[in-house]
Amino acid sequence: MGYGRSCWVLGLIAVLATQVGMGAPVPNGQKTTSNGGGSAASSATATLDRDYVIGVADDLDVSVWKDPELSAKGVPVRPDGKIALPLLGDVAAQGLTPSQLAANITDRLRKYMSDPRVNVNVSAVNSRRYYILGEVNHTGVFPLLNDMTVLQALSTAGGLTPYAKTKKIYVLRNLDGKQETYPFNYNDVVKGRQMEQNIVLKPGDTIMVP
Repeated sequence: MGYGRSCWVLGLIAVLATQVGMGAPVPNGQKTTSNGGGSAASSATATLDRDYVIGVADDLDVSVWKDPELSAKGVPVRPDGKIALPLLGDVAAQGLTPSQLAANITDRLRKYMSDPRVNVNVSAVNSRRYYILGEVNHTGVFPLLNDMTVLQALSTAGGLTPYAKTKKIYVLRNLDGKQETYPFNYNDVVKGRQMEQNIVLKPGDTIMVP
Protein backbone atom coordinates (compact mmCIF):
# COMPACT_ATOMS: atom_id res chain seq x y z
CA MET A 1 0.00 0.00 0.00
CA GLY A 2 1.44 3.42 -1.01
CA TYR A 3 1.78 6.34 1.31
CA GLY A 4 -1.12 8.20 -0.32
CA ARG A 5 -3.37 5.19 0.13
CA SER A 6 -2.30 4.87 3.77
CA CYS A 7 -3.22 8.50 4.44
CA TRP A 8 -6.66 7.88 2.95
CA VAL A 9 -7.08 4.85 5.24
CA LEU A 10 -6.11 6.86 8.29
CA GLY A 11 -8.56 9.56 7.31
CA LEU A 12 -11.39 7.04 7.02
CA ILE A 13 -10.55 5.59 10.43
CA ALA A 14 -10.61 9.09 11.92
CA VAL A 15 -14.14 9.59 10.56
CA LEU A 16 -15.23 6.26 12.01
CA ALA A 17 -13.68 7.16 15.35
CA THR A 18 -15.71 10.37 15.43
CA GLN A 19 -18.91 8.52 14.60
CA VAL A 20 -18.55 6.03 17.43
CA GLY A 21 -17.42 8.70 19.90
CA MET A 22 -13.92 7.29 20.35
CA GLY A 23 -10.47 8.79 20.11
CA ALA A 24 -8.90 10.07 16.87
CA PRO A 25 -5.56 8.86 15.47
CA VAL A 26 -2.38 10.12 17.07
CA PRO A 27 -0.60 12.66 14.82
CA ASN A 28 2.72 11.90 13.15
CA GLY A 29 2.16 8.16 13.41
CA GLN A 30 3.13 8.10 17.08
CA LYS A 31 1.98 5.00 18.94
CA THR A 32 0.80 4.88 22.52
CA THR A 33 -0.25 2.12 24.86
CA SER A 34 -3.57 1.95 26.69
CA ASN A 35 -4.33 -0.17 29.75
CA GLY A 36 -8.06 0.43 29.51
CA GLY A 37 -8.05 3.08 32.21
CA GLY A 38 -7.56 6.21 30.11
CA SER A 39 -9.78 8.25 27.82
CA ALA A 40 -10.87 5.22 25.80
CA ALA A 41 -12.11 3.49 28.93
CA SER A 42 -13.85 6.63 30.17
CA SER A 43 -15.59 7.17 26.84
CA ALA A 44 -16.67 3.55 26.63
CA THR A 45 -18.02 3.54 30.19
CA ALA A 46 -20.00 6.69 29.46
CA THR A 47 -21.67 5.04 26.46
CA LEU A 48 -22.62 1.71 28.07
CA ASP A 49 -26.14 0.78 27.04
CA ARG A 50 -28.88 -0.31 29.40
CA ASP A 51 -28.38 -3.97 28.50
CA TYR A 52 -24.79 -4.14 29.76
CA VAL A 53 -24.35 -7.20 31.97
CA ILE A 54 -22.20 -6.75 35.06
CA GLY A 55 -19.27 -9.13 35.35
CA VAL A 56 -16.54 -10.10 37.78
CA ALA A 57 -13.92 -7.36 38.35
CA ASP A 58 -16.19 -4.54 37.17
CA ASP A 59 -16.27 -1.49 39.46
CA LEU A 60 -19.67 -0.10 40.43
CA ASP A 61 -20.93 3.17 41.87
CA VAL A 62 -24.00 2.66 44.05
CA SER A 63 -25.87 5.83 44.98
CA VAL A 64 -28.71 5.93 47.51
CA TRP A 65 -30.60 9.21 47.23
CA LYS A 66 -30.12 11.50 50.26
CA ASP A 67 -28.13 8.83 52.12
CA PRO A 68 -24.39 9.12 51.46
CA GLU A 69 -23.61 6.65 54.26
CA LEU A 70 -25.31 3.89 52.31
CA SER A 71 -23.78 4.94 49.00
CA ALA A 72 -20.49 3.55 47.74
CA LYS A 73 -18.13 4.30 44.87
CA GLY A 74 -15.73 2.03 43.03
CA VAL A 75 -17.16 -1.14 44.56
CA PRO A 76 -15.49 -4.16 42.89
CA VAL A 77 -17.44 -7.23 41.85
CA ARG A 78 -15.66 -10.08 43.62
CA PRO A 79 -14.81 -13.44 42.01
CA ASP A 80 -17.95 -14.89 43.62
CA GLY A 81 -20.03 -12.34 41.69
CA LYS A 82 -21.05 -10.30 44.72
CA ILE A 83 -20.42 -6.79 46.02
CA ALA A 84 -20.27 -5.61 49.62
CA LEU A 85 -22.49 -2.69 50.60
CA PRO A 86 -23.05 -0.79 53.84
CA LEU A 87 -25.94 -2.18 55.91
CA LEU A 88 -26.85 -4.85 53.34
CA GLY A 89 -23.61 -6.80 53.29
CA ASP A 90 -23.11 -9.07 50.28
CA VAL A 91 -25.32 -8.46 47.24
CA ALA A 92 -25.26 -10.55 44.06
CA ALA A 93 -24.27 -8.44 41.05
CA GLN A 94 -22.79 -10.69 38.36
CA GLY A 95 -25.14 -11.39 35.46
CA LEU A 96 -27.41 -8.42 36.19
CA THR A 97 -27.77 -5.13 34.38
CA PRO A 98 -27.18 -1.97 36.46
CA SER A 99 -30.93 -1.28 36.54
CA GLN A 100 -31.70 -4.83 37.72
CA LEU A 101 -29.11 -4.57 40.48
CA ALA A 102 -30.50 -1.18 41.51
CA ALA A 103 -33.98 -2.72 41.76
CA ASN A 104 -32.67 -5.58 43.94
CA ILE A 105 -30.86 -3.18 46.25
CA THR A 106 -33.98 -1.03 46.46
CA ASP A 107 -36.10 -4.02 47.53
CA ARG A 108 -33.66 -4.97 50.26
CA LEU A 109 -33.41 -1.40 51.56
CA ARG A 110 -37.19 -1.21 52.02
CA LYS A 111 -36.67 -3.15 55.23
CA TYR A 112 -34.81 -0.16 56.62
CA MET A 113 -36.38 2.88 54.94
CA SER A 114 -39.74 3.80 53.45
CA ASP A 115 -38.83 5.07 49.98
CA PRO A 116 -35.28 4.16 48.91
CA ARG A 117 -34.09 5.42 45.56
CA VAL A 118 -31.03 3.66 44.21
CA ASN A 119 -28.91 4.23 41.14
CA VAL A 120 -26.12 1.91 39.94
CA ASN A 121 -23.45 2.88 37.40
CA VAL A 122 -20.52 0.90 36.05
CA SER A 123 -17.51 3.09 36.79
CA ALA A 124 -14.94 0.73 35.26
CA VAL A 125 -15.46 -2.06 32.74
CA ASN A 126 -12.95 -4.73 33.71
CA SER A 127 -14.83 -7.94 32.93
CA ARG A 128 -15.27 -7.30 29.20
CA ARG A 129 -12.02 -6.37 27.49
CA TYR A 130 -10.18 -6.98 24.26
CA TYR A 131 -6.60 -6.44 23.18
CA ILE A 132 -4.96 -4.82 20.14
CA LEU A 133 -1.33 -5.34 19.22
CA GLY A 134 0.81 -4.26 16.30
CA GLU A 135 0.56 -1.41 13.81
CA VAL A 136 -2.18 0.74 15.36
CA ASN A 137 -1.78 4.12 17.01
CA HIS A 138 -2.94 2.90 20.44
CA THR A 139 -1.98 -0.64 21.43
CA GLY A 140 -3.21 -2.18 24.67
CA VAL A 141 -6.34 -3.23 26.51
CA PHE A 142 -9.76 -1.72 25.78
CA PRO A 143 -13.27 -2.08 27.25
CA LEU A 144 -15.58 -4.16 25.06
CA LEU A 145 -18.97 -2.62 24.33
CA ASN A 146 -21.95 -4.67 23.21
CA ASP A 147 -21.86 -5.75 19.56
CA MET A 148 -18.48 -4.11 18.91
CA THR A 149 -16.95 -5.23 15.60
CA VAL A 150 -13.33 -5.50 14.48
CA LEU A 151 -13.61 -2.30 12.43
CA GLN A 152 -15.03 -0.36 15.37
CA ALA A 153 -12.28 -1.72 17.61
CA LEU A 154 -9.62 -0.51 15.18
CA SER A 155 -11.14 2.96 15.27
CA THR A 156 -10.99 2.86 19.08
CA ALA A 157 -7.28 2.15 18.77
CA GLY A 158 -6.80 5.38 16.82
CA GLY A 159 -6.56 3.72 13.42
CA LEU A 160 -3.77 1.96 11.55
CA THR A 161 -0.22 3.20 11.12
CA PRO A 162 1.16 3.70 7.60
CA TYR A 163 3.10 0.45 8.03
CA ALA A 164 0.12 -1.81 8.75
CA LYS A 165 -0.37 -4.83 6.51
CA THR A 166 -4.05 -4.17 6.02
CA LYS A 167 -4.76 -7.48 4.26
CA LYS A 168 -3.23 -9.62 6.98
CA ILE A 169 -5.01 -8.47 10.13
CA TYR A 170 -6.47 -11.28 12.22
CA VAL A 171 -8.33 -11.95 15.47
CA LEU A 172 -7.18 -14.53 18.03
CA ARG A 173 -9.87 -16.15 20.18
CA ASN A 174 -9.70 -18.89 22.79
CA LEU A 175 -12.48 -21.45 22.42
CA ASP A 176 -12.64 -24.40 24.81
CA GLY A 177 -8.92 -24.17 25.46
CA LYS A 178 -8.00 -23.92 21.78
CA GLN A 179 -6.89 -20.81 19.95
CA GLU A 180 -8.85 -19.94 16.82
CA THR A 181 -7.77 -17.43 14.15
CA TYR A 182 -10.18 -15.21 12.20
CA PRO A 183 -8.77 -13.27 9.20
CA PHE A 184 -9.71 -9.66 8.60
CA ASN A 185 -8.96 -7.96 5.28
CA TYR A 186 -9.29 -4.27 6.05
CA ASN A 187 -9.19 -3.24 2.39
CA ASP A 188 -12.14 -5.45 1.52
CA VAL A 189 -14.27 -4.65 4.57
CA VAL A 190 -14.09 -0.86 4.13
CA LYS A 191 -15.27 -1.38 0.54
CA GLY A 192 -18.23 -3.48 1.66
CA ARG A 193 -16.73 -6.81 0.64
CA GLN A 194 -16.30 -9.91 2.83
CA MET A 195 -18.32 -8.27 5.58
CA GLU A 196 -18.51 -11.63 7.36
CA GLN A 197 -14.91 -10.96 8.41
CA ASN A 198 -16.04 -7.95 10.42
CA ILE A 199 -17.01 -10.20 13.31
CA VAL A 200 -18.48 -9.15 16.65
CA LEU A 201 -15.76 -9.33 19.27
CA LYS A 202 -15.96 -11.39 22.44
CA PRO A 203 -14.26 -10.77 25.80
CA GLY A 204 -10.62 -11.76 25.67
CA ASP A 205 -10.23 -11.43 21.88
CA THR A 206 -6.89 -10.16 20.57
CA ILE A 207 -6.63 -8.20 17.32
CA MET A 208 -3.24 -8.55 15.65
CA VAL A 209 -2.19 -5.93 13.11
CA PRO A 210 1.11 -6.99 11.42
